Amino acid sequence: LCCCEYVDRRGERNHLAACCCDCQDLDEGCERWLACGSLPPGALERIADAVADRLRVPWFAGAVKIKVSLVPPLVLLPVFLHVAALHVLLGFVVLTSLPVVVLWYYYLTHRRKERTLFFLSLGLFSLGYMYYVFLQEVVPRGRVGYSQVVALTCGLVLMLAALSRAKKDPGYLPTPASNEKSSHQGLPSSGVRGSSEGLHGVRGSSEGLHGVTASGAASGRAANGEAKGYSRMSAEEPEGVKKDWCTKCQLVRPARAGHCRLCGRCVRRLDHHCVWINSCVGEQNHQAFILALSFFMLTSVYGITLTLHTVCRGRTPFVALFYCPGAYSDYSSALSFTCVWYCAIVTAGMGYILLIQLLNISYNVTEREARLALRDNTGRRLLGGLVIDTGQYNRGFLCNWGHFLSLGSSPPQRSAEDIV
Repeated sequence: LCCCEYVDRRGERNHLAACCCDCQDLDEGCERWLACGSLPPGALERIADAVADRLRVPWFAGAVKIKVSLVPPLVLLPVFLHVAALHVLLGFVVLTSLPVVVLWYYYLTHRRKERTLFFLSLGLFSLGYMYYVFLQEVVPRGRVGYSQVVALTCGLVLMLAALSRAKKDPGYLPTPASNEKSSHQGLPSSGVRGSSEGLHGVRGSSEGLHGVTASGAASGRAANGEAKGYSRMSAEEPEGVKKDWCTKCQLVRPARAGHCRLCGRCVRRLDHHCVWINSCVGEQNHQAFILALSFFMLTSVYGITLTLHTVCRGRTPFVALFYCPGAYSDYSSALSFTCVWYCAIVTAGMGYILLIQLLNISYNVTEREARLALRDNTGRRLLGGLVIDTGQYNRGFLCNWGHFLSLGSSPPQRSAEDIV
């Protein structure tokens, strides 16, 4: 492939020069629209898929597909902020409508159970653009020292490093396909054939698999899990061991694990699926997630304070945020003040998320467990409903935080949380 060629969603070779040609769904839609007719079912979805597939940029080994959800924040955020800096009323309208639009899009994607890079793109681009405005509009005024710029930059770098760690594996449980493959590769051929001196577990699993059609789905699930190498709890094992079968992944989950409907995977100690990192928060990345939120809060508050001290001199940051008469005296100050308010809104939202996370850690409860407890009416509302205490894993403040700080330090199969 040359830099402008690509293989489309139909597996056919295509070229960027012809990306606007031969779109039957779009042609039919336009004809029906001109004739005042209704579109056939699924026509808009097919047109959107075709446009998304053809939205590419030239690259060395062929044209690279662009994620459509990445584009709106890169274009709309600077435009909205510059428009908001023109007048105080425009600023009020824009800064009020932005959170509403973001919440509406979150509700839309959450209802459709879709993964999107919109929120991750919005967050990263907001950080970069706010840092750019700070260097271009605030630092040249001479009120910010070199050491303060370095401190702000270090906070931003540390936050991005923690965010990169939080984007890694949250603790996905192995899929049945990979486990079955590794199990078959590790078994001797004589044992698989069922000789008298072979492995009894494999032979028992084979007999269990044959019993699926005869004895029903329940026994079939248990035998299927044994054949694929997953830890099953037999009748001889203690009754205190919790069994949790995932019908989607076809495996037995350890205690506190959950299935993410957006990622389509089971995660150890699943807390929630975070749209801001486009990934789950689980046993392996929960600490990095809290660290990223903490660094963001410190860096954002510090940047807001430095900017308000520069734009609104002689006033404390909290007072200047609501009363700064000279903020719209020139366009540079207006843009800086608008960005401060945008950062304040985002910081307030992230601060609420961090507060809920810290309270949940203090009571050793995850967001998923709190949601299930509310649904089943099995938890207690504490601190005005900010936290739902299930009482199942709560061992006291210090023990709860000690457990959280030790997440991921030991092999998952040795976790004491597997026993309830």
